[in-house]
Amino acid sequence: MYYYSRKIDSINITVCEEDNEISRIYLGETEDLDGKRLKTYLIGKCLNQLEEYFEGKRKTFSIPVKLEGTPFQLKVWETLLEIPYGETRTYGEIAKAIGSPKAARAVGMANNKNPVCIIVPCHRVVGAGGALVGYAWGLEMKERLLELERKNS
Repeated sequence: MYYYSRKIDSINITVCEEDNEISRIYLGETEDLDGKRLKTYLIGKCLNQLEEYFEGKRKTFSIPVKLEGTPFQLKVWETLLEIPYGETRTYGEIAKAIGSPKAARAVGMANNKNPVCIIVPCHRVVGAGGALVGYAWGLEMKERLLELERKNS
């Protein structure tokens, strides 16, 4: 695994690559990672696209990602990719979309395990009535990302 960090919009972002795919994105400070600190072409491209996202210039990503999880998690993450930039869906709506209408809490847990935040936009999932609930990187970050997208839609 290779990883590299850069500050973008005052956020330390670390991108990890495995097998020529982006495997993890961390927001904020990270602990020591197993692997080699190296800015590969793909990591550089990913960081550049994330920078464009934070500048309000990019709404979709063209980066190969490595999503590893349970079949349920994969189904949730694939559904998140369908949420348009600047829009939100509730956990219940995602649960219905994947054919498990009573699994809103499980959708929340899958979101929490999303390895490539922002690219797989788990920040676009909100609680019933639009409440900002749950985000692996903190509610302040979730609100910041949603506001960025509202402003640039």
